[in-house]
Amino acid sequence: MNEKLLERKLVAACKKLGCKAIKFSSFYDTGYPDREILIPGGFTWWREIKTTGEEPSLMQKVKIKLLQDMGFNVGVIDSQESLDQTIRDLETFLKQIGYVKKE
Repeated sequence: MNEKLLERKLVAACKKLGCKAIKFSSFYDTGYPDREILIPGGFTWWREIKTTGEEPSLMQKVKIKLLQDMGFNVGVIDSQESLDQTIRDLETFLKQIGYVKKE
């Protein structure tokens, strides 16, 4: 599946849940995941988005490990299945923290 389509689906799903998946980029420190998911309550998850069949670069793998070692929830979305899993995990997490989206 195309990276841009996966990104659009992630952004839409996060919005529906009351979260925000913002595009992250840094000119000074490259390799960070594409999307930073801002979760109510002050939580942040990171997701690298890849076209199906592609893998993160070496620098991206280094940054993913760095963020994981710091305790962040970090993952790679490279298919509809991995996108669906991220959304299920996010729904579960929101329930665990007691978040109820305000309409």
